[in-house]
Amino acid sequence: MPMTVANQKQNLTIRLDRETIRKAKILAAKQSTSISALVAEQVDKLIGEDDAYEQAMKRSLALMKQGFHMGGVHNWDRDSLHDRAALRER
Repeated sequence: MPMTVANQKQNLTIRLDRETIRKAKILAAKQSTSISALVAEQVDKLIGEDDAYEQAMKRSLALMKQGFHMGGVHNWDRDSLHDRAALRER
């Protein structure tokens, strides 16, 4: 299968302290993989989580914009809600 531009791999250089690299090598060996694969997996996971969050945010905002009918009916108007004389009579 030929590689397209979208799925071509590209190198990335990162700087980590020696102890982190040592522990990453151990972890990669335990999982029979490479440090590069560990990092790539975690970055992919973060991107997926961010994409899911963005989609959830868009759905939530669309629902809020649409509004909800919570049942019930009110027959208020501004004048009756702010009728000071009626409030004083109580």
